[in-house]
Amino acid sequence: MVSQPFARSRLFFDWTLLLPALTLSFLGILTMSTFGQGSSLAPRQLLWLAIALGVYLGLSALDVRFIRRTSIVMALYVVACILLVLLLLFAEPVLGARAWFSLGPISFQPADFAKLALLVLLAKYLSRRHVEINDFRHIIVSGAYALTLALLILVEPDMGNAIIFGTLWLGMMLVSGISKKHLFILGLIACVAAASLWFGGLKPYQRTRIISFVNPASDIRGSGYNAYQAKIAVGSGELLGKGIGYGTQSKLRFLPEYQTDFIFAAFAEEWGFAGVVLLFSIYAILFARLVQIARVAATNFDAFFTLGVLILFAAHLALHTSINLGLLPVTGTTIPFMSSGGSHLVLEFAALGIVTSLARQGRSAARDTSTNEYLGG
Repeated sequence: MVSQPFARSRLFFDWTLLLPALTLSFLGILTMSTFGQGSSLAPRQLLWLAIALGVYLGLSALDVRFIRRTSIVMALYVVACILLVLLLLFAEPVLGARAWFSLGPISFQPADFAKLALLVLLAKYLSRRHVEINDFRHIIVSGAYALTLALLILVEPDMGNAIIFGTLWLGMMLVSGISKKHLFILGLIACVAAASLWFGGLKPYQRTRIISFVNPASDIRGSGYNAYQAKIAVGSGELLGKGIGYGTQSKLRFLPEYQTDFIFAAFAEEWGFAGVVLLFSIYAILFARLVQIARVAATNFDAFFTLGVLILFAAHLALHTSINLGLLPVTGTTIPFMSSGGSHLVLEFAALGIVTSLARQGRSAARDTSTNEYLGG
């Protein structure tokens, strides 16, 4: 009778989280693979997947409850801010943006670390003040934390990740129970900010992308080319797709960045509508499991952190697929677990590892409490 609970505690990872994440990662690797018909990022992505899996297993096996400490939370946030400032000062521009630190063949995007730092900070802030969230002061303070990181990202310039930071903050506010009145005020502020960005904050090429989104046919060979080719790729997949490795838009390079920013379009071309349904079903399983973990979380911090991970993944998924379907302007955003790149993949598995560890430690604490009560302790 004693050995059974002990055996369960030895299983420090969660298959219901890990299996969907690994499946999505392998689907992405299959999509970016050229099967010997040219250069491919698939082998490097396999290496990054092995590293990310090691990070997940390491974090899920540890007791990571120390991240609830205020000193740790603020240290993560300050380090994220410093990295983003150093990025602007010393990083070399890549495709017009100072978004990566390049160390030989390895590139690191500090925005990914900053997402984790903001997620931890908001979870900490809301876990202590969610009952007072109707006080507009808390919305302003938490918004200032997110805005600082978003502005540092925006001046790189990286509009896609700046939108992700704003969406993460707004999503966390919504799950904390923000009032409709305050939500309306935030909407007005967002409209003013959007107008200010349009007339003074956006780069010329970013305004051109938005114009081409409103009227894609205005410049098919220029700013509207990427969005146009992405829609062709998605539509040409039809019901069952062209087959793995037979995507003409991606493999013949008509679709640019098909291994990163437009990997959903490349996947839809090869797998068709049936494959897209399968893909969304896998994401739905992952998201449902995160909701289930949040509902039985041991502390408010654990619940908010888990929901924050869900919001982060869902924001990336919604933004990436909307861009690939021509529903939003092109901003260059990855899709969770599938897009090529190491730093975002490590972040995603690290977030799942922290969720797994917090859930496991919460169950252990509950078992200890139940045992003490049963023994009269």
